[in-house]
Amino acid sequence: MAREFTVHGTHGPARSGTFHLRRHPVSTPVFMPVGTQGTLKGLTSEQMEELGFEIILGNTYHLGLRPGEEVLKAVGGLHSFMAWPRNILTDSGGFQMVSLLDLAEITEEGVVFQSAHDGSTLTLTPERSIALQNAIGSDIMMQLDDVVHVLTTGSRVEEAMRRSIRWLDRCIAANSNPDQALFAIIQGGLDLDLRAQCIEEMVKRDTAGYAIGGLSGGEAKDQFWRVVAACTAALPPGKPRYCMGVGYPVDLVVCVALGVDMFDCVFPCRTARFGSALVSTGQIHLKSRAFRADFGPLDPECGCFVCRTYTRAMLHSICTREPLSAVLLTYHNLYYLKSLMDRMRKAIVQGTFAEFVVGFMAQQFPDRNYPRWVVEALHHVGITLLFPPKETPSGTAALVP
Repeated sequence: MAREFTVHGTHGPARSGTFHLRRHPVSTPVFMPVGTQGTLKGLTSEQMEELGFEIILGNTYHLGLRPGEEVLKAVGGLHSFMAWPRNILTDSGGFQMVSLLDLAEITEEGVVFQSAHDGSTLTLTPERSIALQNAIGSDIMMQLDDVVHVLTTGSRVEEAMRRSIRWLDRCIAANSNPDQALFAIIQGGLDLDLRAQCIEEMVKRDTAGYAIGGLSGGEAKDQFWRVVAACTAALPPGKPRYCMGVGYPVDLVVCVALGVDMFDCVFPCRTARFGSALVSTGQIHLKSRAFRADFGPLDPECGCFVCRTYTRAMLHSICTREPLSAVLLTYHNLYYLKSLMDRMRKAIVQGTFAEFVVGFMAQQFPDRNYPRWVVEALHHVGITLLFPPKETPSGTAALVP
């Protein structure tokens, strides 16, 4: 049944599940690639299907400017426009209140943006955001929320949280297509009490899912994981939980352990365009001359066609110089993250998730010098890494063999 969230297995807060949407079921935990303007830079929709992705992102603010609402209505929505048969989640445009703050004026009615393209203005109210998302035809719509930078303090944080609740009510009332699922977005900055108040109010609206918004903006990782843990513990167990803007592999593994089901981030595609590849031992930068005569695969443990076909030396030779470099590294990075989510999902169902996390972190940090926040976050959910940590002056957790 559409919008039903089925949990197949758990390990502490971590869940493996299926979110049933109208076009295609989504297996969770899931990473969702970002195609801001109806395209994923460097890859076709067919390649995204080939990689096995069941859902991708579009951005309401940018799509509202180009190609615009009338074009999207005329073509029958974004799925037809970009030839993508599976699910789409659209961000409401709220994040642009932070990323384009110099071009935005925020009031109770909504936000007025000055277009970064041609200087024209776009007024985005909760009603307008939902109207645009209805025209886009996304399978999951995000409410318009009042977003402040995560390091903001004082009364503005509470004002944004309470306004987000009021705007959620307006989004619900404005939705003209009940077949499109609507997610609420939990706000409250780094204040756990404000987060709890926001959750208490938003769950009363019984939306299809809940997002943890306003993070991944420069806050300390110790603050980040504690907010995530507090939100997942308080959100309804029968609805998917989406942590917005998270895409670093270590962060994904920790957040899955804390109970998050859905993620998105531009990171894997953006870092590919700068010549960086995600591999089982961390991240490598192919611009380095160390790879000029390295004839091994990009990642010996990866099964993607890039790793089966091209050497590190070849990729080094074209890195950031030829368009093919960005295409190949984007493909590989997305394959890597898709595989990572698949392996976590399988481990949760098989009851081996703790062992998976321990092994993953050992590969990422072969010297066992784990970041302290990782050790503490995983300890919070009962996962202990290979050796007990001891404090060091650097603020990391050094390990005793």
